[in-house]
Amino acid sequence: MTTTAADPSPVAAALAGLPRVVDLLAARAEEHDRDATFPYQGIEAVHEAGLLTLTVAQRYGGPGGTLADTVQVLSQLGRGDASVAVVTAFTLLQHAEQARRALWPAAGYRRLLTESRRGPALVNTLRAEPGGRPGALPETMARRDRDGWRLTGRKTFCTGAEALAWMAVTARTDEAEPRIGTFLVRGESEGLEIDPTWDQLGLRASASHDVVLDAVRVPAELALGLTRPRGPGEGTGAEERTAAGRATEAELARAWHDLALSAVAVGVARAAQGWLVRFLSQRTPANLTEPLGILPRYRCALGEIEAQLIGAEELVEGLAARVDRGEREAVDRTGPAHLLATRAATAAVQQAVALTGNPGLSRRHPLERYLRDVLSSRVHLAPEEAVLEAAGRAALERGARP
Repeated sequence: MTTTAADPSPVAAALAGLPRVVDLLAARAEEHDRDATFPYQGIEAVHEAGLLTLTVAQRYGGPGGTLADTVQVLSQLGRGDASVAVVTAFTLLQHAEQARRALWPAAGYRRLLTESRRGPALVNTLRAEPGGRPGALPETMARRDRDGWRLTGRKTFCTGAEALAWMAVTARTDEAEPRIGTFLVRGESEGLEIDPTWDQLGLRASASHDVVLDAVRVPAELALGLTRPRGPGEGTGAEERTAAGRATEAELARAWHDLALSAVAVGVARAAQGWLVRFLSQRTPANLTEPLGILPRYRCALGEIEAQLIGAEELVEGLAARVDRGEREAVDRTGPAHLLATRAATAAVQQAVALTGNPGLSRRHPLERYLRDVLSSRVHLAPEEAVLEAAGRAALERGARP
């Protein structure tokens, strides 16, 4: 069906509200950053604009937003408040994964959607644990309890922790042969406590605290994907084909994560550039009769920032559209793209600070906050060595083919 300006699609209607939401976020961002308080009003504004449920599938009554739509939204939200953008990103990723895989039980997801109609219903997956090692079994333990499970453990870097309506907690069972799965936990559950450990340089309003679970009850139907970890060489035939399917979905989930978080970082850098443009257009030193922006040196430096951000935007947006089209090669490239986009965003903001000198580092201006936020965005980036080693291994494998 063709839509008109009078009858926009749900996605178009949500995107139309973006400028107003960004302005609202920017107006409160400094306050929440200074006090490290959670931006409830900002999240409410995102929700009211229909952006927090943008990726709910059409079969569930949602807009069915794509990865390209998600990247566009998060880049703009990043201009207003990076913490709000990051919190929003993880909820959008949850709905997008449900659209692809339908992992949540029907009744549980209907409950989430009902809550989402009443107000913001934030969701996030809690995987990281203090001292956790890549590939190790989760320390968080799920023990059988009559018709359900009891979860005990600690999760760290839980973005939005204090405001999450639902938490998808990874844990292992206490069975003789442990299984690993995801347990859907209500944010208001008895035995769940938020430990306010998040006191970082940037993204200070994201409330990425620790979550402590003490025998938190989870109904049996909210334990998802319980499987036994397989050792090297295990699984043949149909099992291998099933495992390959899961790996493909895991790679797609990673691709969404990589590009969504890249978009936030680029949005922060665009906000920094906007402030720099205003500064160069208005700042007139005592030894000049016109603003700094007339000097070729500053124009070239600003052009360098613009080139970096154009490259990052084209990379992220282009790959997002290709992932939406189902191109496997695009999925494989999102890890390096996340690294490159984050590097470009960080370099752009650092250059803006260098150009402005003392004003750029003053708490009176937002540029120093943009710098702290873009530096802290690296917490969502896989270790550089791992990304580069994987890219190098893939290049060697391609070169070895006849």
